[in-house]
Amino acid sequence: MKQRLIQFIQGAVNACVEKNLFEPVELPRIEVEVPANPEHGDYASNAAMMLASLARQNPRKIAQMILENLSDPEGIITSTQIAGPGFINFFISDTLWRQVPKNVLDAGDQYGCLSTGAGKKVQVEFVSANPTGPLHIGHARGAVVGDVLANLLQRSGYAVSREYYINDAGNQMNNLGISVLHRYRECLGEKTAFPETGYRGDYIRQISADIVKKEGPRYLTADEGQTVSYFNAIAGAAILEEIKQDLKDFGVTFDHYFSEKQLYESDGVTGLLADLQKKGFIYSDGETLWFKTTDFGDEKDRVVIRKNGEPTYFAADIAYHKNKFSRGFDLLIDIWGADHHGYMPRLWAAIEALGHKRDDLKIILVQLVNLLRAGEPVAMSTRSGEFVTLREVLDEVGRDAARYNFLMRRSDSHLDFDLEVAKKQSNENPVYYVQYAHARICSIIRMAAERGIAMPEYRDVDTDPLSLPEEKALMKMMARYPEMLDGAAQSLEVHRITFYLNDLAALLHSYYNKNKVMTDNAGLTSARLVLVEAVRVILANALGILGVAAPEKM
Repeated sequence: MKQRLIQFIQGAVNACVEKNLFEPVELPRIEVEVPANPEHGDYASNAAMMLASLARQNPRKIAQMILENLSDPEGIITSTQIAGPGFINFFISDTLWRQVPKNVLDAGDQYGCLSTGAGKKVQVEFVSANPTGPLHIGHARGAVVGDVLANLLQRSGYAVSREYYINDAGNQMNNLGISVLHRYRECLGEKTAFPETGYRGDYIRQISADIVKKEGPRYLTADEGQTVSYFNAIAGAAILEEIKQDLKDFGVTFDHYFSEKQLYESDGVTGLLADLQKKGFIYSDGETLWFKTTDFGDEKDRVVIRKNGEPTYFAADIAYHKNKFSRGFDLLIDIWGADHHGYMPRLWAAIEALGHKRDDLKIILVQLVNLLRAGEPVAMSTRSGEFVTLREVLDEVGRDAARYNFLMRRSDSHLDFDLEVAKKQSNENPVYYVQYAHARICSIIRMAAERGIAMPEYRDVDTDPLSLPEEKALMKMMARYPEMLDGAAQSLEVHRITFYLNDLAALLHSYYNKNKVMTDNAGLTSARLVLVEAVRVILANALGILGVAAPEKM
């Protein structure tokens, strides 16, 4: 409906221009939204106000001209009004709303699917945690945001690839090998001074103990450099396998794991930097190489090769993103922790230097999670290197509650995650509240069958009896599901889905508490069964995008 109104307004504006009612203008993007107050219509647009400064006319006058030239041959709009400084409010025919349940059931699990993406190739890179320790809940939030975004974009017609970038090169991996070596020596009775930069978690002790069990004390006298490299490889592989398993249990899988080592083995870093230096994007300052990121709006130039000859993380990231584009992706989406905010301008600079548009790389920042238990903060880490892992959260609250709760706020907003609330089987728990709405409808349909009332053939059902305000509110909410998905996909904001589900579930529970679905009137009962079944389909579809189960019984 929203898209149709945009087309109607666009047509009316074009008609005004053709009639010389105002000068030809470059039409800004027309916005159509649902007013906060239902008395202001089913939809509202600020098109006239957007045009006012361009056409140099009063916005209310422009609004009047738009309405006079509005073409609505199907009679979708029953009335309009001009409000405030120039908003146009639209009231939609009740007949159209009553068709919505049938539209939903016609489409089934495809309801809400869009063709916006038109097969455009998109890569979503997320999690990409260093294989130096288990995933913590900060990683978990980024994991579910990336996974759900990929699901959403697929439903919107994009060809999506999920990728995990393995940071298996550089100093952090060397520290991993050194940490394992020290714990290995401790296991065999040696006293060592554990390095300040070492990884102190119990998982390091376990990896070291496993090496002792399999290979004994042979590495106590071996070459330290070779031993560190070997332990690095063993530990990195073991930790990565654990990460993969935790993610799988969390419902997150990847199409591709890309190793940072590949960039260096194929000379992808030094070769690219040499090419960029020839093009004038990189310059030398003594023994240091700098990227001229200030040419692209960054606050200062950035080092790509240090004085010691070692490339920076930025150098590897340039090569990695070049590799991504070389694989034919039209759009790249990176999901990062919020602490990487200052890193964004330099990477956009690199993208432009590589010949791409800044908008070809979208970066989503994911803020920190505040873990609570019954409202009280949970210690996230200790000096011993222990922290709350994804595995611990999964074991305590389960996959569905974890995924849903991580999506309850905008990704760039801090999130409070209360473990006790997430375990409750009550309306306090948002995932329970939504899942129960789905289970409740399944129960209604089972109860009807027990009473000999079969689910009617929806195409033959007269939906005119659906005249209550609560029924109209449900039908309007269902009609807005595709609009919500489109907005979420365009803005890359997956939290919109949970917001929508909370509202739809609230309407369903409120409706059920006030009204009987099965009545003494067969026609009304059939209409209401069709209504609630359509709500169930949308609940199941949306929960599917979130990777959350839609139970039939609870």
